Amino acid sequence: MADALKDRYGVEAELIKSGGGVFEVVKDDELIFSKKKAGRFPTNEEVFAKID
Repeated sequence: MADALKDRYGVEAELIKSGGGVFEVVKDDELIFSKKKAGRFPTNEEVFAKID
């Protein structure tokens, strides 16, 4: 995901280690995807659609 974000938007994603299987995508302090809520990882396209 970090590489896909860099390739598409030219930005460096900040990866923060966590426990318990948490995977969240946040843009400008807004949660745009939560693995905990969805029960799965997002596709790159899902994240891109929420960023664009």
